[in-house]
Amino acid sequence: MGSVRALVKKEFRQVFRDAVMLRLIFVAPILQMLLLGYAVNFDVKKIRTALYDYDRSRMSREFVRSFSVGDYFVIAPTEVPLTNVELGFKESEYTAALVIPKAFSERLDEGRPATVGFWVDGTNANSAGIALGYAGVITQTFNERHTGISPPITLRQKVLYNPEVKSVNYMVPGVVAILISLVTVMLTSMAIVREREAGTLEQVMVTPISVRAFILGKTMPFALLAFVEISVALAVGILWFGIPFAGSWALLYGLSFVFIFTTLGVGMLISTVSTTQQQAMFFAWFFSLFTIMTSGFFTPIENMPRVVQYITLLNPMRYFMKVIRGIMMKGAGVGALYPEILAMFVFSAVIFTLSWVRFSKRIT
Repeated sequence: MGSVRALVKKEFRQVFRDAVMLRLIFVAPILQMLLLGYAVNFDVKKIRTALYDYDRSRMSREFVRSFSVGDYFVIAPTEVPLTNVELGFKESEYTAALVIPKAFSERLDEGRPATVGFWVDGTNANSAGIALGYAGVITQTFNERHTGISPPITLRQKVLYNPEVKSVNYMVPGVVAILISLVTVMLTSMAIVREREAGTLEQVMVTPISVRAFILGKTMPFALLAFVEISVALAVGILWFGIPFAGSWALLYGLSFVFIFTTLGVGMLISTVSTTQQQAMFFAWFFSLFTIMTSGFFTPIENMPRVVQYITLLNPMRYFMKVIRGIMMKGAGVGALYPEILAMFVFSAVIFTLSWVRFSKRIT
């Protein structure tokens, strides 16, 4: 027992001697808990809903107001023709649409049933199902409150992009984004720190090899591995789970390459602040946990508190998550995704350049 006690004391001394590890062990989890406790919210509220009211009558306005009660739907009238309604879904301007036909009140006055259209974005199967449930309950309550409406108002529901409301169609594209990040961030940071820990980094740098060649040689294998991960994951998703692919393969792989530059840069940045592989692993793990939870993978970003929504703007995976889901499920192109594409290019250029400069200074 004496030898065990001595080893325990030795390990505790090593841990408390390392200020970086102490911050990782005690401070980082608290920050993660505070942030992610607000970010991970499975409530579905504030559903952005486009309104097409072709009747413009007192009854139609009252019906629309019933949807506005509470914070479940955010109704926004739109001037976009109904034939172009899907463009708003692809650009994520709204996730539902309420369509009231022209003869709505006239049919009710004549004692005939009235049908109202309700379209919902089905990419997130859970949110789509809840939105349909909300709309059904609101319509039923409106019918009961207006006892003179017989036959009642009925909803004609339409689920876009995921008619079968399958959760796997939504989750697999997100998993692909996560795999890219994990492979590139963790492997890059730990591989460089391993060289420094083993003392081989200094030996390499005294050879004629340039810093540029060293960085490219260290990052390119992990970029290629990330592309292999993408291809394997997509193959499994499409061939095994039967997930449809509606968009452009070239656009998806091209934007994946841009995102990979960002995550490789993060991996290099972590290697500059880590002295051991253990530190690099902890930094990479905390970074990955933060990016996954605030990317919209589990919880729609619009359901997060306003402060957390602003924080997610600093998360590169937020934009790639929207891009890969938009391309695969909606067939979205550059026109619909240009804000996210622009953000990805900015993140890629800034992070990779910063990591390159910092890493070059560290090893020279």
